[in-house]
Amino acid sequence: MRMNCNGYSCFESLVFYVPLPFQNVMAYMHTLSLLIETSGRMCSCALADGDTVVALEQAEEPNAHSAKLAVLVDTLFRTTGFKYPDLSFVALSIGPGSYTGLRIGASSVKGFAYALDIPVVAVPTPLILAKAAADRHPGSYVLTMIDARRMEVYSNIFDPALVTVKDCSADVLTEDIYDGYLSGCDSVVLVGDGAPKTRVLFGNKPNYHYDDAVELSAGNMAVLAHEKFLKKEFEDVAYFEPFYLKSFVAVRSQVKGLY
Repeated sequence: MRMNCNGYSCFESLVFYVPLPFQNVMAYMHTLSLLIETSGRMCSCALADGDTVVALEQAEEPNAHSAKLAVLVDTLFRTTGFKYPDLSFVALSIGPGSYTGLRIGASSVKGFAYALDIPVVAVPTPLILAKAAADRHPGSYVLTMIDARRMEVYSNIFDPALVTVKDCSADVLTEDIYDGYLSGCDSVVLVGDGAPKTRVLFGNKPNYHYDDAVELSAGNMAVLAHEKFLKKEFEDVAYFEPFYLKSFVAVRSQVKGLY
């Protein structure tokens, strides 16, 4: 039987409000993510609200991932006031890059995922560089080059819409190695820590431009990571591995912080 309240149907007139603690309201408003980049020389991490970075920490000392990553993450939470249970997911720059750096990042991400019961999102490292470059140079093709030592790089080519033109590969550099992809392009931006060693080699290519300001940083991961989260493109926490590209050969590191 329908009850009436002051002449109106309760079903038509009453709206029930359930009071929530302020902390729960804030948690509901945020899709908070922890972003971790350890594939390069400089270890960095960030907190993002949706696709917007709210805090960034980066090690001042290169190749100090094992010593600095946990400290940087703790600093993020202490300075912002967020708590670890506020996280909706954790994202990792998946490689290619430093073998040891990638393993440090992957193990840390798995620890957060298991402890907090949250998903893991993996963002390809070249795409992080390409997105940062495309934001600064609309309409340009992007050639990402991650240093693989000597005259070798891990390279990708992306069009202005960040569609992959050339898949990631380990390339020994020659003067004409990318002409088949880029000779007809008006503007090509070269980014990454492998790009500077090609300045002389590619000196006769007027459509090639270098942007040293584009950094491999967790601060450039937010949009890409959030898109994957919305699509539910999650990694298997137990079994996913970094994208090394080349087979790993174990040797004792001589670099401080990477052993």
